[in-house]
Amino acid sequence: MPMAYVLINTEPKHMENVVATLEKLDAVVEIFPVYGVYDVVAKVRAETMEKLKEIVTWKVRSLEKVRSTITMLIMEEKK
Repeated sequence: MPMAYVLINTEPKHMENVVATLEKLDAVVEIFPVYGVYDVVAKVRAETMEKLKEIVTWKVRSLEKVRSTITMLIMEEKK
């Protein structure tokens, strides 16, 4: 099953709103608010690579308070 980590930059003061919205998406299986260059890391899972692409593009990247993202496709899960 295709998965990806999405590193998300949000607008200042809106990280909690972005996290709350991500929590409502079934495809988002883990969410990590973090300190550093990025504000949130989300693990996204989908049935197909095409569906994963749609979710990242239209449901994560297009959120109103998201400034930018970097998506890292997971090659394989270990341990």
